[in-house]
Amino acid sequence: MRKIPLGQSDTLLPEITLGSMTWGSQTSEADAYRQLDYATDRGIDWVDVAEMYPVNPILAETVGDTEAIIGRWRAKTGGRDMKIATKVSGAGMKAVRDGAPISAATIEAAVEASLRRLQVECIDLYQFHWPNRGSYHFRQNWTYAPPVNKAEILRDMEASLQAVDRLVAAGKIAHFGLSNETAWGLSQWLRLADAGAGPRVAAIQNEYSLMARLFDTDLAEACALEQVTLLAFSPLATGLLTGKYQGDAIPAASRKTLNPTLGGRHQPRAYEAVDAYLAVAAKHGLDPVHMAVAWLQTRPFPVTALLGATTQDQLEHGLDAIGLELTADVVEDLDAAHRAHPMPF
Repeated sequence: MRKIPLGQSDTLLPEITLGSMTWGSQTSEADAYRQLDYATDRGIDWVDVAEMYPVNPILAETVGDTEAIIGRWRAKTGGRDMKIATKVSGAGMKAVRDGAPISAATIEAAVEASLRRLQVECIDLYQFHWPNRGSYHFRQNWTYAPPVNKAEILRDMEASLQAVDRLVAAGKIAHFGLSNETAWGLSQWLRLADAGAGPRVAAIQNEYSLMARLFDTDLAEACALEQVTLLAFSPLATGLLTGKYQGDAIPAASRKTLNPTLGGRHQPRAYEAVDAYLAVAAKHGLDPVHMAVAWLQTRPFPVTALLGATTQDQLEHGLDAIGLELTADVVEDLDAAHRAHPMPF
């Protein structure tokens, strides 16, 4: 098991971190327990969750259910040394606090609620799920217009970071992270921390895979130079990179049965790109899932694959990527496929 440093700290992440967003919707509580037990047995000692989970769908009446499942598993097993990363929802999520933005008041209330549900005294990594000002993530890059209210944004950031600092001082948060952030946003959080407003960003959780590589330029440079670790979500591009959706297939109980667009990823060019990546896997005798996950460890910045699974079989298959090292020839072919099929969704 390769270990990845969490920011500039001595804390380590496994090369694969366990995702949980379907626990309580597509995945039953009993199956979630089995996944937690199995992942722990395989050496995975971090699980990522969010206050708004489960998804598919996100409902006001189920907000917090996934955290509560993890909390009950902890109560049953003693936690088995599983560290927890969770997230506070940003502005506009109507199912959570009626869409209230991240602020000093909402952060403190959200942390207390997460601590109760998770049945822990301290959250190992606490992340802002997306910035209040919005961002270009989740296919919003095609129509993105940057905000112009810089002074207001920075005041909001500083007050929020100060709130996190109070929670760190109280022993309720160990590390601070971001999600769905931009290079400018990350730079401002780092600047505010350097000025003494609060803790330094240790991690950023953004979408990243062979098919989603917006991270590869400014954010990659920032994270490499500033020692900020990427928690790469959707490393299999919501299952596209498994090949299971090729030929218009929609497997029973798959995400596509609930979300036909796969969050905007269902595009003709996406399936052409998948064909190219499947061809690379076949050429080199690799399982496409293992290849896609292992590819992350070839990147020039610290990264862990955030791997969620609806079923136990999917999890077992995915975790077999642990320790796989891709040859230079494989990486070269993957780069060629990327150049031929950039930004396919």
